[in-house]
Amino acid sequence: MRAAFRRARVAPHAASGHALLVTAPSWPCYLALHESGELLGRAEEAVASLASCAVCPRSCRVNRLEDEVRVCHTGRLARVSSYFPHLGEEDCLRGWNGSGTIFFSFCNLECVFCQNHDVSQAGEGVEVAPGELAAIMLDLQRVGCHNINFVTPEHVVPQILEALPLAVEAGLRLPIVYNTSSYDGVESLAWLDGVVDVYMPDFKLWEKRSALRFLKAKDYPEVACRVIGEMHRQVGPLEIDEHGLARRGVLVRHLVMPGLLEESAEIFRFLSRELSPDTYVNVMGQYRPDFQTAKYPEIHRRPSAEEMCAARRLFYEAGLHRIDDRGPIRRGPPW
Repeated sequence: MRAAFRRARVAPHAASGHALLVTAPSWPCYLALHESGELLGRAEEAVASLASCAVCPRSCRVNRLEDEVRVCHTGRLARVSSYFPHLGEEDCLRGWNGSGTIFFSFCNLECVFCQNHDVSQAGEGVEVAPGELAAIMLDLQRVGCHNINFVTPEHVVPQILEALPLAVEAGLRLPIVYNTSSYDGVESLAWLDGVVDVYMPDFKLWEKRSALRFLKAKDYPEVACRVIGEMHRQVGPLEIDEHGLARRGVLVRHLVMPGLLEESAEIFRFLSRELSPDTYVNVMGQYRPDFQTAKYPEIHRRPSAEEMCAARRLFYEAGLHRIDDRGPIRRGPPW
């Protein structure tokens, strides 16, 4: 029996006076691509590529059109675990009605500390046809979400692009947020150029040995640097509109992990020096030991208060902009 996924519900704040500000925005960049026919062309190219899949850096070369699978365990159709107005995202994404998050099942990384392993590794969720995925986007727009937020989309970019023209034809006008681990393929990002309004990449680890041990992807740091650089080239620094909502740009997340502060420091330096000191970053303290971390004693604990304070100081020294999921944008240290 296929597992059911969580469907959209109206966010608690939807009935507030703020809801009067919600209008279908005219800026989503994919509208021009759709009008020209380019969006449909990219979708067709992306889906055809599944015959010898290299959608992500794994380059498994299996025929996903025939439901052959390997690392991401995903064949012809995307699998969705849940979708709903998310009120726990960064303030500029959740607004007052929530970010319209669509959580995809499975993942192209194998993080030993994953807190959502029931979805990312076990694949909890339901396969959805293109029309069904388009209907999900429209459902989230209908209940007042401020954006469509694709979570863990790296391995299903062709399926997203296939569904998007159907959603646009039916009236989708919300900006697209691409919420990724940063283990994305070069070709995927080329297909997404002019489609995504806000990129939200996670930069996890800096050292190859750490990436191999904890993510099972030795090339992750190199890929993440390349991927985030390309995202910044496409959309630039984060832009916030007059209502405090993200309109366009890059917003980076970094999860602080125990005992790996030097890697955090290197990531902050890279973002400031190689990307831009105007980069906005959410320095996250939500790490907890989970999944397989009992086998990895060095990370089988939460970061201490001292480590979190040190991480934020390192971030401040790099001169970046801080944004989090508890309040408005601010620059500088939180103390």
